Amino acid sequence: MIVKAQFRKQKKFIKIPEACFDLFIAEVKEKFSIPDNLAVTVTDETGTEVDKDVFPDVVTTSGLVFVINELNDMGTSTPPSSVSLDTDTLSLTSKSSEDSDWFSPKRFRKDDDEASQSSQAGDLIKQILQTKPGGANVLKEYEDTGTISDDTRKVLVNILVAHMIETEGRVPHRLTKQKYGLGIITLFPSLRDPQGRTGYEHFYDGQKNTGFLSWHLKTVQRGTKSANKDDAKAEEKGGPLLDRQLCYNEDQLDNDQSLEAISLMNHTSEHEVIMQKMRATFEYRQRLVHDPERSTTVLSVFPRFLDTKGLILQDFTLLFGSETACRLLERWPTAFKTKVIRLAETLTSTPLLKRLLSSANQNREGSEAQDSPEWDSDISSFLLLLHLLSPQASGRKKTHKISISQAVDHLVVFHKACRSIQEHLEMEENRQPYILASGSSKEAISKFFIVVDKKVIPCQATSSLAAIDELFKVHFVFSISYDLPLKNMYTFLQTTIYKIDVGTTSESPRVKELRAKILNDV
Repeated sequence: MIVKAQFRKQKKFIKIPEACFDLFIAEVKEKFSIPDNLAVTVTDETGTEVDKDVFPDVVTTSGLVFVINELNDMGTSTPPSSVSLDTDTLSLTSKSSEDSDWFSPKRFRKDDDEASQSSQAGDLIKQILQTKPGGANVLKEYEDTGTISDDTRKVLVNILVAHMIETEGRVPHRLTKQKYGLGIITLFPSLRDPQGRTGYEHFYDGQKNTGFLSWHLKTVQRGTKSANKDDAKAEEKGGPLLDRQLCYNEDQLDNDQSLEAISLMNHTSEHEVIMQKMRATFEYRQRLVHDPERSTTVLSVFPRFLDTKGLILQDFTLLFGSETACRLLERWPTAFKTKVIRLAETLTSTPLLKRLLSSANQNREGSEAQDSPEWDSDISSFLLLLHLLSPQASGRKKTHKISISQAVDHLVVFHKACRSIQEHLEMEENRQPYILASGSSKEAISKFFIVVDKKVIPCQATSSLAAIDELFKVHFVFSISYDLPLKNMYTFLQTTIYKIDVGTTSESPRVKELRAKILNDV
């Protein structure tokens, strides 16, 4: 495919082997000497944004013109620099990118009346819902309950996406999607994400082109049932793999001194000596776990993790401080557990969900005793959280998705106390960290362990909540990525409860939506 390009009054021919968005951008940048680090956006002649998912579909549209806009430091398009593709003649011509829509960039400047913008956006969403089939039910549910269920949220998104396409075509403008996102949280305040930059990223995130509105738009545009993008390639700037600056200010041993301390620890049984030397070698250990070639040796170099309780908690506290380290134990029982149970009661009932709800309610006033509880109340409440943040699909095309019951085994596994733990480890696959709960029955657990690389780390406390707290912390202490089926759940705990790397960690819309419901006290 040969195209003719015009950029800043220069015209050149560009050869594109196929209708590939990335190749198109790369060739344009090379031919016109545009710096690789200069971000650009692509729109058609109406200013409607075109991304890599839509490009192969719309490139064959007769007479369509693509416009390339530079992004300035503020992340907005710079109109004068443009290059466009005429798909009839396969030639590129220049075009102005001035937007005349109601929600144009001029109306989106910082000095605009934000309250007026929000009000108008909210009024628009309300008008759409009042005039579209099913919209009145969305409004009524929110009026009656103060929130909307997952099923109703899907109806809301379907209605709004259909209206976008009806009014602007199959590739609505980015600013239109921003307006709809703003309108949703204005009309339905309890859906606002208190920790979000805009509050509506779970409906539309312009920086990442994600959110419920974006995903459904891509489903419609591609004519398929699946529109999720594989965001694994996105650079993570937060989470357990991040090599972070340490909060620990005490003197640390150098390499030679650390090796001497390690040797001493391996030959002493004095608990205080082990704890003190582990503190002194903390920096050495952090360099080890973030070294790709040596990270898997950490439990061999520091075998006292396997027989000394409290070392995981100590290292995590050295990483983040005592205030962060205490947050789950302090906040889960008081601010989250009851709300998670209440939201789980709105989910479609299954036998497993019924058992977990019954177990989670064991300690609540007025609840009936259960003859055979699934787990204790705390573990059951976290498994309900897993239901609310269902497992993510995996694989290159995200075609493999495990069930909730399978995902449960990725978090906690019951082990009969009379059986050998070593036999259990020999039968297990080498997978991400999980809790091994040992006892006479699921509701009568006497000991908790964390299994990492087929090695068993004893938990310091005997409560299930403390065991889950320690399981989460293992990921940061050893720099281990989250198990994919549990990633949404762990990310929710990380950003919403522990408040680690808030704003820099990639979160799915489901995580943001659940946080909005819980923190807004719905």
